[in-house]
Amino acid sequence: MTKTIILSMSLAASSLSFNASAQDERQYVDGPVTEADYIQVEYGHFEEYIDWLNSTWKPTMEAMKKAGLIIDYKVFRLTPKSPDLPNIYLWITFKNGAAALDKGVELEGVAKKVICSTECQNKARVARSEYRKVLGSEYIREIILK
Repeated sequence: MTKTIILSMSLAASSLSFNASAQDERQYVDGPVTEADYIQVEYGHFEEYIDWLNSTWKPTMEAMKKAGLIIDYKVFRLTPKSPDLPNIYLWITFKNGAAALDKGVELEGVAKKVICSTECQNKARVARSEYRKVLGSEYIREIILK
């Protein structure tokens, strides 16, 4: 009887050990990283901002995509619940976290070629700040389930 109890306990322990090691393996892989920028465009300036997106931002994103620095970009319009929330999301998707965080020099180089110098871009940012606010940014990593 004691042998039966010891054998049963050994089998149960080895079964638990096997299940624990099987659960140690991640059930997902890291996917692309998206930078989400939260923008608030002032009332009456939406079309002006869309014109800037089409004339400057979109060509820059296309050049970055062609250079292999990003994999996609999107613009979303929101209906905010309160006046202090964004009404535009800008999404820029990178292949991985390293591409999102470590390619600043390359991204800036493409922007200089497409738009103008950094100083010129900063002046334009100041002008746009008259009718839009960047409320914040965050990085979002997709996880791909196995």
